Amino acid sequence: MLSPGSNSPSFVALPIGSTAIVYCENQFGEQDGKTANGLIRHSEKYEILSVIDSSRAGLDAGEFLDGTPSGIPILTGLPEAIAHAGRVPDYLICGVAPADGLLSAAQRVVLLEGIARGMHVINGLHEFLADDAEFSAAAELAGVTITDVRRPKPARDLHLFSGRIFDVTCPRIAVLGTDGAIGKRTTATLVVQALNAYGIRAVLVGTGQTTLIQGGKYGVALDALVPQFCSGEVEHQVVAAFEGEAPDVIVVEGQGALSHPAYLTSGHILRGSRPVAVIVQHAPKRTVLGDFPMMPMPTVASEIALIEAFADTTVIGVTINHERMEPDEIGVAITEHQSELGLPVTDPLTRPASDLVDMVLRALPHLAKRPVPIAE
Repeated sequence: MLSPGSNSPSFVALPIGSTAIVYCENQFGEQDGKTANGLIRHSEKYEILSVIDSSRAGLDAGEFLDGTPSGIPILTGLPEAIAHAGRVPDYLICGVAPADGLLSAAQRVVLLEGIARGMHVINGLHEFLADDAEFSAAAELAGVTITDVRRPKPARDLHLFSGRIFDVTCPRIAVLGTDGAIGKRTTATLVVQALNAYGIRAVLVGTGQTTLIQGGKYGVALDALVPQFCSGEVEHQVVAAFEGEAPDVIVVEGQGALSHPAYLTSGHILRGSRPVAVIVQHAPKRTVLGDFPMMPMPTVASEIALIEAFADTTVIGVTINHERMEPDEIGVAITEHQSELGLPVTDPLTRPASDLVDMVLRALPHLAKRPVPIAE
């Protein structure tokens, strides 16, 4: 039983608050586990009960990722995860995100087991499981759905760039980076949360499969589209967010990097959303690109120069990904980058959320003039 059209979440009415297990064998906390990582940090659509990764079993998922317990355990396999839940959860989410977007034979076995046990499957890979004869037959037999999040809408429903972005009067901030899987989505989410807590109405527009799985209201899996429609689909989602929410500011999640040899969707994001400001995410300890070890990492300064040369925008700050860094190294990296670049720099996961607000308000001070709601 496939979900209607087996299309993106905008075509599938999934119940809010549904229980889910996230499958991420051998990849949780790694770059190729970014979908699972994101769901542990933020999920509006699903109640995440556990993560499957036998190599890290016994740990708390939140504590392993960020040093803060989440109450979500990492477990050995699907039988243990179901036993921990006390019943068969509603969904099994594929939390791995390899560069080729394909399932291994071992991964297929686990997802098929979830279907056989009566779990709906959420798949964010480029490989569409609803088109796979074995998966579709198993889903039909079990009476469950398969949702291929990256499946684009039919071409007749896609949008070319139209110029409607020029009718969007609130500022847009794009969160770009120096590599793929570097934390752009996490930072964009934290910026939105920080601004809303401050009293500035901010809305996120996602551009990847993980944001859609998390429950993002506005977004598109940009890397699954024919390039002709990429800028137009970004524009369309930004316009929809503007018209639907009347926000003070729209934050757009980045993809890849403008300098990246393979993941070039940042160009479409810059063209489609026309951001007035950009925040650049960087991992100082990376020496080569995550999925392309033959390619050295760009410097933040070179990425900023490229972004500002490519688009009529301004980089307003840098956010640090602290992977492989000791706590004392984070402060040093922040200080060094501030000194070199003359821009605000922070680590959104270890420094106060107010740093992100200050970064935005320094560039867009008029937003601070809006009244802060008084809590009842």
